[in-house]
Amino acid sequence: MSKQFDVVVIGGGPGGYIAAIRAAQLGFNTACIDEWKNGKGGPAPGGTCTNVGCIPSKALLQSSEHFEHAGHHFADHGIGLKDLSIDVSKMLARKDQVVKQNNDGILYLFKKNKVTFFHGRGSFVKAADGGYEIKVAGAAEESITGKHVILATGSNARALPGAPFDEENILSNDGALRVASVPKKLGLIGSGVIGLEMGSVWRRLGAEVTVLEALPTFLGAVDEQIAKEAHKAFTKQGLKIELGVKVGEVKSGKKGVAVSYTTAKGEAQTLEVDKLIVSIGRVPNTIGLNPEAVGLKLDERGAIVVDDECKTNLPNVWAVGDVVRGPMLAHKAEEEGVAVAERIAGQHGHVNFNTIPWVIYTSPEIAWVGQTEQQLKAAGRAYKAGTFPFLANGRARALGDTTGMVKFLADAKTDEILGVHIVGPMASELISEAVVAMEFKASAEDIARICHAHPSLSEATKEAALAVDKRTLNF
Repeated sequence: MSKQFDVVVIGGGPGGYIAAIRAAQLGFNTACIDEWKNGKGGPAPGGTCTNVGCIPSKALLQSSEHFEHAGHHFADHGIGLKDLSIDVSKMLARKDQVVKQNNDGILYLFKKNKVTFFHGRGSFVKAADGGYEIKVAGAAEESITGKHVILATGSNARALPGAPFDEENILSNDGALRVASVPKKLGLIGSGVIGLEMGSVWRRLGAEVTVLEALPTFLGAVDEQIAKEAHKAFTKQGLKIELGVKVGEVKSGKKGVAVSYTTAKGEAQTLEVDKLIVSIGRVPNTIGLNPEAVGLKLDERGAIVVDDECKTNLPNVWAVGDVVRGPMLAHKAEEEGVAVAERIAGQHGHVNFNTIPWVIYTSPEIAWVGQTEQQLKAAGRAYKAGTFPFLANGRARALGDTTGMVKFLADAKTDEILGVHIVGPMASELISEAVVAMEFKASAEDIARICHAHPSLSEATKEAALAVDKRTLNF
């Protein structure tokens, strides 16, 4: 007889492992199935985020930032260096160790919270008495039954038509994190988050980086003023960014990759690079889930169809994260995972899509929450805007990083904060204050009246809020 569980979670990424832990905290007998393997074939929970996404990319960004500071900025501090070099293999080993620490941490949390972990691929077998029968295909095949099933199977990188990933020359986020030496020339198709972050890593280490973007604007989802500031900074750093291009044939060979494309002006060009990173989005992952066995409904994109509460068309089957609608962000998946576990317990889990922060961990960092100025204009909403440059912030000057600004958008009548957009140092940390403020329906005046420590980067947030009322104090 198969093992019976109150809740079975398929997928151990941010949405899945968090959902499993929260369900266990709420008193449910919970199992989590995940098939990621480490280099030795052992379990490596954490999904794309931990293994080939958020975590390893930040490790490499940190290493490459140290290298760039040593090569270009230490002298300004009176620090002299000779014979600066980079050991890529050691940098990658450190990245791998950071990933392992996170994998091991999740396994520890499962044990601490009494979540039963199954290492393998989970798939539906059939609806069964008291729930659903799930097959676990791993080292030893097992069958378990869950009264409730939470699907958190994530997403996969979208490949270019006619140019599949080989992870040697044509790279997804996975291959981009395992490049064994600094390529002389690196190409990026798509100015997506992972592309820009990985492009920044290898540019800092000496690669000549070219970005080919099909859209006529850079970072189309970002507030236009912020995107222009970022574009200016990246171009100054040496990233070559071509917008409005149409990519044609991609040829991969022993010498690298040749990309034929047409420029925005209609000129035919060929980009020859050693490595090509393709960053054109991600697609929901339901490979091997066997949804047809139980009649689980998918949409035309292959995403699992859910309602506002993450319920699928099947009773007691839920889905969260990248495999459903909404932004493909790890923290969005976590919030949905917690909310679903609480809904199963009869509570009222809540996720506010309008206050989910977005971050790009380049240098300068880019972070935002809420609506952009373009969205407010399109909606016909009357608003006020306020900006403050890091150039006028004392802590930014001391750091030696004064690129960028903080921008507030507030309702013209009520002064409610509608969006906050940051490009500059530590934007990923500064955005949290804006998220909290918006969750509590704060006004720009509220932030302007709060005492911020001096000297701190957060003072730029206060000053931008003051700027909404045209009364900055330091600019």
